[in-house]
Amino acid sequence: MARNQRFIAASPERVFAVLADAGSYAEWVVGSKEIRDVDAGFPAPGSRFHHSVGVGPVVLRDHTEVLEADPPRRLKLEARGRPLGSATVTLELAPQSAGTRVTMVEEPSGRTAPLRFVPLVHLFARLRNAESLRRLKALAERAA
Repeated sequence: MARNQRFIAASPERVFAVLADAGSYAEWVVGSKEIRDVDAGFPAPGSRFHHSVGVGPVVLRDHTEVLEADPPRRLKLEARGRPLGSATVTLELAPQSAGTRVTMVEEPSGRTAPLRFVPLVHLFARLRNAESLRRLKALAERAA
């Protein structure tokens, strides 16, 4: 399991507003190239956004689905990048001082679930998610 935390100098409501804007994922999620479509009602459980992810010329088109939403405290997603695999990503938002402590937990899921036992997979995810949270922080603080 890859676990990252970051303090953001914006309210949980403001941070959740960024998370609730599916179009913003192309800006803050490392590897996301574009958001192609968003279901009405996002981020309600069961809703999806359709994205392209990749590095360089390698691009996969798939979707991310909301598994749980508890604004402004929690958002749980199933991010897919098939055929490479999928991951469950949980974002927890907790008020702290004059801002929000964001905890991001990512675990391989589906047929790639056995990768949760490979330390190198978690190291890569932690490094990627540290940068993603840095970008999320910049978006939320800029809008605050």
